Amino acid sequence: MTRCLGRWIAAAMLWAATAPTAGAETLATTVEQWGLLGSWAVDCAAKPDRDKGALLTYEIHRDGRVMYRRNFGDAKDENEVVSATVNAEGLLNVMVYFPSLHQAREFGLLLAKDGRLRAIYNRSERGEYTIRDGKFVATGAPTPVQQRCD
Repeated sequence: MTRCLGRWIAAAMLWAATAPTAGAETLATTVEQWGLLGSWAVDCAAKPDRDKGALLTYEIHRDGRVMYRRNFGDAKDENEVVSATVNAEGLLNVMVYFPSLHQAREFGLLLAKDGRLRAIYNRSERGEYTIRDGKFVATGAPTPVQQRCD
């Protein structure tokens, strides 16, 4: 009985020691397998611009963290992706922490069969949407599709 209990304790300690690493690998694996990694823009030939389209890049750092870089031309930032899951319809639900905003935002991305990307929703931690059902809340205009730039 003592031997069995010792094995359970050893297995639990090993699981606890590797669980955070496994979670980080799962996040990186999820975004990689889904096809998110790389740079995206509405028009890859255009220079990044806040009004005409940013260059958005998702990458895995050497330390295993998944990062989200935004280039607006006149401003750039880098933020950590803290979670990513794929739902039954294939929508990638991504949560990014923005230190400059002191908040996390969640957005849903859809990858079309032709390889283009489209934002389906974007909301704050408090549930305030800027994009809902593939449309900008403020204008009702559909979100533009993005293409891979690299």
